[in-house]
Amino acid sequence: MRVGVHINRFDHPGGGPALGSELAAAGTAAEEAGVSWLSVMDHYFQMEFNDRAEDPMLEAYTTLGYLAAHTSTLRLGALVTGVTYRHPGLLAKIVTTLDLLSGGRAALGIGAAWYDREHQGLGVPFPPVAERFERLEETLRICLQMWDPEANGPFEGKHYRLAETLCVPAPVSAPHPEIMIGGGGEKKTLRLVARYGDACNLFTTSPEEVGRKLDVLRGHCDTEGRDYDRIRKTVVYSGEAAATGDLDAFTREIAGYAKLGIDTVILGPRTGEPAAFIENFAAPAVQRLAGLE
Repeated sequence: MRVGVHINRFDHPGGGPALGSELAAAGTAAEEAGVSWLSVMDHYFQMEFNDRAEDPMLEAYTTLGYLAAHTSTLRLGALVTGVTYRHPGLLAKIVTTLDLLSGGRAALGIGAAWYDREHQGLGVPFPPVAERFERLEETLRICLQMWDPEANGPFEGKHYRLAETLCVPAPVSAPHPEIMIGGGGEKKTLRLVARYGDACNLFTTSPEEVGRKLDVLRGHCDTEGRDYDRIRKTVVYSGEAAATGDLDAFTREIAGYAKLGIDTVILGPRTGEPAAFIENFAAPAVQRLAGLE
């Protein structure tokens, strides 16, 4: 099992001017630790359950571009982009650019979006959930079409219409950047994973619950004619052991997920100084989890 790190707080004690050097240090620490994945959240406002909407938040893909310039091996992505945040054609172009400039290390992490306050705050339309899922599926189809050099023609959907799906130059990743779909909704989200996804992302609710979600995903894969084993399974760890630095407890908690075939457990530092968290906890966690099966 591999370890990823998800940077979700930007409240560095040194304020905004210190963020650049801190992020660069986090990237260096992650690569030295053997971390395989580094992501940032994609929000306009800080999530309120992280403290306050008014707390610092960086734009995700600008931040990922900066991290790409300061790393060389990490897979980079947003965890996850809300489908409402950017037009699909622009999103495909942004991820393509990140993939090119990082040497093929970009992933498209995407979901149906949920944070109504930030949409209302910045005047971004926030349609009902059913429409957001329709837009999510159309966005996935648009990205795949734009990443197909033989399919530069129009796209006609219910919500999006593109006259030309040109994307030049093409991504470095073959056949395209990994598509990671976030969420555990059994009727819609996991069906979209089976139909379009290269990876899924779930929360560590419990091994039993995650196992049930994966059984649902397997059923959708059977319906869609997809090979379940070709979809990379990831989880975001939300327990207290990482926050308290209890590596033994963390390893015991994660062992059950390893038995389910989870490829990567993603840690979210609860601090604006992620480099120290990576050095002190993620690095030894990489060694511990490497032997879990």
